[in-house]
Amino acid sequence: MRLPIVLTITALCGCRLAAEPADPAALGPFGIGSCHVNNRSAGDAARWVPQMEEIRLRYYRSVMTGWGQVEPERGKFDWTALDAQMDYLAAHGMIFGGLFNGGVGWNKADPPGTLPVNNLSAWSDYVSATVGHAKHRIKRWEIWNEPPNGTGRDQTAADYAKLVTASYRAAKSADPACLIGLAAKSAHISYLDQAIQAGAKDHFDYITLHPYEILNGIADNAGTEAIYMNIVPSVRKMLEARNPEKRNVPIVFTELGCDSCKGADVQAHALVKAYTMGIAQGVACIQWFEGMDGDSGPLGLLGQNGKPRPAYTALDSMIRHLGQHPAYQGWLLLNGMHYGFVFEGANGRVLVAWGRKGPPDSMKTEKPVRVLDPLTGRITETDSLPLTVAPVFVLDVPAALERDALANKGKPLDWGGDFSRSRSVSITMEGGQVERGLHVLSGDATAQAVLAYGGSARAGNIPGGNLFAVDPAFLSYTTEPIEITAVVRRNEANDNAGFKLVYESPEGFKTAKTGWYTIPDNQRWHTVTWNIDDPQFVNYWGYNFALESDGNQYNKYYIRSVTVTKTAGRP
Repeated sequence: MRLPIVLTITALCGCRLAAEPADPAALGPFGIGSCHVNNRSAGDAARWVPQMEEIRLRYYRSVMTGWGQVEPERGKFDWTALDAQMDYLAAHGMIFGGLFNGGVGWNKADPPGTLPVNNLSAWSDYVSATVGHAKHRIKRWEIWNEPPNGTGRDQTAADYAKLVTASYRAAKSADPACLIGLAAKSAHISYLDQAIQAGAKDHFDYITLHPYEILNGIADNAGTEAIYMNIVPSVRKMLEARNPEKRNVPIVFTELGCDSCKGADVQAHALVKAYTMGIAQGVACIQWFEGMDGDSGPLGLLGQNGKPRPAYTALDSMIRHLGQHPAYQGWLLLNGMHYGFVFEGANGRVLVAWGRKGPPDSMKTEKPVRVLDPLTGRITETDSLPLTVAPVFVLDVPAALERDALANKGKPLDWGGDFSRSRSVSITMEGGQVERGLHVLSGDATAQAVLAYGGSARAGNIPGGNLFAVDPAFLSYTTEPIEITAVVRRNEANDNAGFKLVYESPEGFKTAKTGWYTIPDNQRWHTVTWNIDDPQFVNYWGYNFALESDGNQYNKYYIRSVTVTKTAGRP
């Protein structure tokens, strides 16, 4: 039964197999990835990879290098399918990595779904053999897929650190030039922090993250661009503290995507914003998840029938006009509130701009400019730049906007002001919502996003409610004592209501020591205060703390204000 498949793949590849090999260590911002069912073989790739090649995508996340895929029996390796897949992808211009992941039935020391830390000898043999076999074609190797997902209930970052160090040594012994990726799910920077402290220090060459939840805020136009733009700076702060020798290693988003169920145009808008701000903050590569719909829902640039979505055209537009290696020039605010990012593109400078959620806006330009709609590729000439949630490319960047962007390069993205030297930030709900460095996010939107990307493995326990994020310039990664104060009261019916405060700490999310707070009554506003001595705000799930209630108690009280204050040095 296999012969026809082999013949088909050979025919598909044709004379391309003799193409000059690309540098397997090369990397650029525009990458692509795939789910399992579209990545098991060269035949799977043939269904969708040619369309990726058409838009010049080159950086493919990983070929099939899972433990059970290449070593089905102890010491017996089968490279047939892997070699055919690598041949096919190379023939289509792809530079691909590898992923060390999963278990094997014959490894009785480690139960399924756990890190194989009780049989590191067998694991190391697998790593060494696989790296040695593919050393001339694969240089980048991720260790596990988004841990702590896929690990045992009682396994910790220390267990992952054991796996990383064993993998690093085995891989380097087989190919000293290979590169090892330290991984974490979402934007779980605290998990990376723990792993490095537990022994992974110096045993990696790059870092991988999957910040789906943070991108969801962008897709929902929640105004959280500053959170997304702070992912790389937060990782760099962590590395400076824990492993300064690795402070400048590449950071790769080996998965990032948006469900087209939100709307095909919404998915495309999210893609443009994700790549724009990823490049701006220094992400080495974003490997969009995914090329074609498979076993993870409607996330593809292509539907299951191979039909391109607007996101496919949008990514084509980005690569065409920004080039494979755009040079970031800086950001600016248009009309004092809408975001724009300037790049040195393939044929000159390009401004990528979009408006905040709300009524459509526009900005007069000093002279007519060419404006590209990335979802269609259509170019119009106008002196009135449209500013809506739909991003546009300005192909003739006015000199004044270039100057503004250059002046902001290297500065944190503005999120309603400069709070870098503030002692406190706050949000007031009464009489209209006013955010001064503290922002409320939509709990329902977060729940929908995390259910799409793993459910309870991420933040699926958050059914809605009150999620808050501080301006990253105010507090990010650094652990220092804070006080959080909320002013609340029950609803008009005086229904029983209460909540607990859950916040980001070095160990991940935890409940404040004071536990559950029951609002006494609705006769007046009540002030509740929490003193937190171990915050570590990294926006793991796109927010920093939450007021969590049981059942339908979310709808039975009101919040007048919330304030976060730094207390170090306070009398």
